[in-house]
Amino acid sequence: MRWDRLFDDLEAQLAAQTRLELDAEVAERTRTERSKVTLGARLAGALGSSLVVRLRGGTVARGQLADSGDGWLLLTEGGGRQLLVATTAVLGVSGLGRPRDDTRARRFGIGSALRGISRDRRAVVVLDVDGGTVHGTIDAVGADAFDIAEHPLDSPRRAEHLRGERVIPFAAVAAISSS
Repeated sequence: MRWDRLFDDLEAQLAAQTRLELDAEVAERTRTERSKVTLGARLAGALGSSLVVRLRGGTVARGQLADSGDGWLLLTEGGGRQLLVATTAVLGVSGLGRPRDDTRARRFGIGSALRGISRDRRAVVVLDVDGGTVHGTIDAVGADAFDIAEHPLDSPRRAEHLRGERVIPFAAVAAISSS
């Protein structure tokens, strides 16, 4: 009778140890998988979510995540205004939720998105990472910077409205909104 209790106790101890090892292995695999999830993947999985994005320079952007790609995200703010945000300027995001595996971010970078804005010839407001703003039309987009013709948002890009021209590095951009 004593042998039966001893064997049962040893078997229970072995089962408990096996459960602990399995739990530890699952926890380690979970940590490893989470370590591979990028901000871009989190954003791609949150399309349609309402986000609050804190940017360098003290700006807070709020809106519905409309799109995302390599180094950027697109928020639709109240009133339908869209804001292209450089992820390098992001200090924090609220509202992302849990990551999903079934979505992928667009592969093109912020330069391609800026070329699309430039093609449309719409006036934009560029918010830099220090909180400064520039109003105007993007004239040309290079590999790591773009040219903007500065003019009032309510005036077309014409010589008589130009205040100057500026080259802005991509790394200096926090967000760009179109009028």
